[in-house]
Amino acid sequence: MVSLFRITDGTLLNMLTVFIGASLGTLIGGKISERFTTILFIGLGLFVAITGLQDVMGANNGLIVLAGLLIGGLIGEAVNIEARLEHFGQWAQNSLKNVIKSGRNTVGEALVTSSLLFCVGPLTILGSLTNGLTGDAKDLVIKSTLDGVASLALSAALGWGVFLSIGIIALVQGGISLSASFIAPLLLSNKIIITELVAVGGYMLIGIGLRLLKLADLKPGNFLPALVITPLLVALLSWLHAPIPL
Repeated sequence: MVSLFRITDGTLLNMLTVFIGASLGTLIGGKISERFTTILFIGLGLFVAITGLQDVMGANNGLIVLAGLLIGGLIGEAVNIEARLEHFGQWAQNSLKNVIKSGRNTVGEALVTSSLLFCVGPLTILGSLTNGLTGDAKDLVIKSTLDGVASLALSAALGWGVFLSIGIIALVQGGISLSASFIAPLLLSNKIIITELVAVGGYMLIGIGLRLLKLADLKPGNFLPALVITPLLVALLSWLHAPIPL
């Protein structure tokens, strides 16, 4: 039996790299000019958008992905997930304003952007499942390295709000790893679930990338329910014996 530490060590490493990256970014953030901060955002935005595009290209059935995005987006918009995350960030900023001095009112934006970036994508899902089932943290080691660099760039531009995403990483990745023995059979019983789930995450990454590039004022956070709706749609179509390309 794999120990509790072995099935969560990838998540713990990810939390550590984000903490280190955010610490460095926060320290240097006020000491670099806006044009250097801008180039960091451009580089990060391009990388995220292209990564998302690669994930999207692997989709087998665009209609399932579209339905998942539309239904999930409507649910997310009704709940207003992104605004709630931003309000939490503002609450944290107001609560800690006497402890942490910051002239930038960007904690909510930092929380939303970093949380989505760190917790949406194939490495989050597949890496956490593998870590939870076998104790192998290889995928999460790669993700941790990428997230460490991204957290440095984000915190340099947006400030200490990136630290708050560490709790989201613990909840999402830790939760997937701890419940892997229950989640994995559902996903592995129908491989297309993983394919379409990765594609939905890819679309969200493209949205994050476009926002980082300041090309569109999107709300990718409101599409989070699509990560639940899409697997349910695939499972429903399979149960109905509807033709799904494999």
